[in-house]
Amino acid sequence: MESLDLLANNVANASTGGYKADREFYSLYAAPEAEDGQTMPLIEKPWVDLSQGLVHQTGNPLDLALTGRGFFAVAGPSGPLYTRNGSFQVAADGRLVTSDGYAVRGAAGAPLLLHNGRSVDISNDGTVREDGAVIGKLELVDFTNPDAVVKHGNNYFRGATPGAPPQAPPGTAVQQGKLEASNTGSAEAAVRLVSVMRQFEMLQKAATLGAEMNRAAVEQVARVGS
Repeated sequence: MESLDLLANNVANASTGGYKADREFYSLYAAPEAEDGQTMPLIEKPWVDLSQGLVHQTGNPLDLALTGRGFFAVAGPSGPLYTRNGSFQVAADGRLVTSDGYAVRGAAGAPLLLHNGRSVDISNDGTVREDGAVIGKLELVDFTNPDAVVKHGNNYFRGATPGAPPQAPPGTAVQQGKLEASNTGSAEAAVRLVSVMRQFEMLQKAATLGAEMNRAAVEQVARVGS
């Protein structure tokens, strides 16, 4: 059931920009009452696949993609959040924001203010220019420990450990007019989903068969006793 939930969520987000797939890490489980050493696979913990998704051209100057590690930083309701989805827009007050209205953070943590009608140019290092004048720089962050960042919902991440502050990602480049696609691999996820559903049906039939065998055994014992 847990594997089905993870795969179904991946398939549902196959077209979500910058989405990072959930994967399973398996170990083996042996029941305490098992005498023959039989084991079965067990999802020890899910993990997030932060590998690069395909980058495609959009032509929108406010669409940004990252090539390399790291995240864009945005101002969430309760503190900084991080995302790979660079589909940004300009709010009524001039702030560069996400589709949820969260302000994109500049290098000093302040929002970036743009003006309608002016040409926007964003260089590979995240420097933002309007009509050739520098107005700020995008805050790009990375976490050296993958466990230091966890999913927050709506395609955002948050820091999991306060003692592990994010750092600037070395070698990461901003691509203007492009977006990063989901890294789920929709065809692979669909095939795995079918496989897991078949395994689930097989185990369900085995459980039903076991219950019927137990019922038959109880009936036989009752018949002998009478």
